[in-house]
Amino acid sequence: MRICLVSETWSPDINGVANTLHQLSRELLARDVALQLVRPEPHAPGRRKSRTPGMQAELKVRGIPLPGYRDVRVGMPATRRLLQLWQKQRPEVVYLATQGPLGWSARRAAQRLSIPVVAGWHTNFDHYCHDYGVPWLAPILLGALRRFHNGCTTTLVPTHRQAEALAERGFLNLNVMGRGVDGERFSPIHRDPELRRAWGIDDHVPVALHVGRLASEKNLDLLQESFHTMRLARPDMGLVIVGDGPARRSLEQALPEAHFTGFLPELELARHYASADLFIFPSLSETWGNVVSEAMASGLAVLAYDHAAAAELIDDGINGVVIAPNDSKRFCDAAAALCRQPARYARLGRAARQRALSSHWPAIADTFLSHLEQARETAYAPTRHCTI
Repeated sequence: MRICLVSETWSPDINGVANTLHQLSRELLARDVALQLVRPEPHAPGRRKSRTPGMQAELKVRGIPLPGYRDVRVGMPATRRLLQLWQKQRPEVVYLATQGPLGWSARRAAQRLSIPVVAGWHTNFDHYCHDYGVPWLAPILLGALRRFHNGCTTTLVPTHRQAEALAERGFLNLNVMGRGVDGERFSPIHRDPELRRAWGIDDHVPVALHVGRLASEKNLDLLQESFHTMRLARPDMGLVIVGDGPARRSLEQALPEAHFTGFLPELELARHYASADLFIFPSLSETWGNVVSEAMASGLAVLAYDHAAAAELIDDGINGVVIAPNDSKRFCDAAAALCRQPARYARLGRAARQRALSSHWPAIADTFLSHLEQARETAYAPTRHCTI
């Protein structure tokens, strides 16, 4: 099968979409699937002429930085160039990972050539409208997204709960495809006493970790409140925050006792996960949240809202702790209680790893290929359905 991947973001960008596509493309190439890639030109000049390894064809289009996310470039429409590429090397299925101008033009070009289109639901754009002070834009954006996705053969959604919510809003042709985790890369074996000593922490003191982009949509006020509550309950505990973003400076001022690392390469990230004990994740903006499964695979007890990956992977009190969304007081109380119970968070961490290992990328890639094969066989069939 020849598949064309269309995305605004690609490795080494640090975000969930880029990570998912990197893992999927690696699995697909191992199966000798022919891949094409369409994406904006990378921001770094040295990367613009480089060819992505393994791609049968690659088209880089003009891009502009996304406001607030300068490292992510929105691809400009390229219908004519896409038609030229696909008339020479016709893909059997096009996968649209993002819904910007590039995604719309790719959908248009594929429809002109009667190529089936599968879209991915990777970002809760309507949630971001509320986080960035334009809630009036959410219903308009949702309507546009509904038109975009309902014009595709199928849309792959990461969780059953998300599929049900979208179906209630009029989205059609939904199928569920979760996310995997590399259980060798993210593993307790990478725990590093030297790193903990660099944090000023010995083996008998808990470390709470947060990993993610430091921006308003990540509910950082609650992260700050949770960390303060944990320090009141356990004054000697360590706090580590991995990531960067526009809110980093204010968070550093609010949490001077925390260790801020910025973004880390994957090997260093795995070492930081494994060297902590608790993972605190109060965000409600994710469609999945790869950091949750990475933390679980690393043997950490995860505290998160009952949302996205946490809702799919965590059985409360068995392999982690989940709190009803938006109950910030209960979230803080749970954080304070957990950091005082070393036997409990160790037990939860061991069970978390076992649960995370059941979601591995080869199986996710099989699911992905199965849905694309089905789309190829039933493209634009008159009877449409929702599988959730």
